[in-house]
Amino acid sequence: MAGFKQRWVGWRNRMIGNPAFQSWASRSILARGISRVRARRLFDIIAGFTYSQTLYACVEGGIVARLEQGAASSAELGALARLGEDATHRLLRAAAALGVIECVGDDLWMLGEQGVALTGNPGAIAMIRHHHLLYADLADPLSLLRGERSEPGALAGYWPYALGDGSEGENQAAVSPYSQLMAASQPMVADQVVHAWRFGQHQRMLDVGGGAGAFIAAVAKAAPGLEFGLFDLPAVTAIGARQLGEVGVRVIPHPGDFRNDPIPQGYDLITLVRILHDHDDDLAQSLLAKVRAALKPGDTLLIAEPMAGTPGAEAMADAYFGFYLLAMGSGRARTPHEIGAMLDKAGFARWTERRTGLPIVTRVIAATA
Repeated sequence: MAGFKQRWVGWRNRMIGNPAFQSWASRSILARGISRVRARRLFDIIAGFTYSQTLYACVEGGIVARLEQGAASSAELGALARLGEDATHRLLRAAAALGVIECVGDDLWMLGEQGVALTGNPGAIAMIRHHHLLYADLADPLSLLRGERSEPGALAGYWPYALGDGSEGENQAAVSPYSQLMAASQPMVADQVVHAWRFGQHQRMLDVGGGAGAFIAAVAKAAPGLEFGLFDLPAVTAIGARQLGEVGVRVIPHPGDFRNDPIPQGYDLITLVRILHDHDDDLAQSLLAKVRAALKPGDTLLIAEPMAGTPGAEAMADAYFGFYLLAMGSGRARTPHEIGAMLDKAGFARWTERRTGLPIVTRVIAATA
């Protein structure tokens, strides 16, 4: 089978790469539609960085937020972003070409379809603003891949736990920025998980690495009878307990570091939401073993995160998270079967994947101790 695929890919590549074939395909009634789609996809890969920077400029310049309130003129938008007339028109035309905004009259602009989608997703806005760190780390991708940097990059500094020894967990100033980012980007993930699992069947839930408590807050709405525990670094747990208290959710804080400390016992459901993919295999395997030790037979571990091998989202796992986690200095996206093998090794009796509405956002695995 491998030999056949190799011959097929070789033949296909010779055809597509042949200038004469490319010229014919662009003119053929039968082939030019496919040819144009492929050319557009290739150009999108080549020019993708300018698209993301255009989006960043619209968000950081306040254009998306202003147009969320209604139509505005280019003069108003330019003043808001502190741009001259020519620069404003250049940015607005670029954003319109991407569907972020659209012109609805004589020099009058509103949000386009892509821009409207952003307004309902504050987590996406937060990630767009956050990406300036990733852009800096990817300025020389080969250097990043070769491990030639003598100092940690911008993302590694932003996520201190990725390379730290746990001491950063005592400092709220160090953990507050990434705790806020995780909280902002959590609602869409939480919505997928809450609809994939019946939380009301449990009595006590411990969220490991739960940050500011956004996931606990979402579960509390769906299963108000649950008792909650939050296990995270001391400074993070303090933030989470305070913010959950402000919205009326009672939680037992468990300050600690799962690299060095055991997982608290007494919970029949433990959740790991966007945790495993942040850590390398040895630490992730150790964490799963600690979770298994904290659970009684029949209790449940719920894992939720974006996973490799997701149909239609391959670029997300291998391109985006592949480089993001490398720049961060820790972790990788894993397939459900890779996670399942780790669960088997950790001593779980069985595991199964639960369907989510948007697997590109998160997939869910339930494991029984």
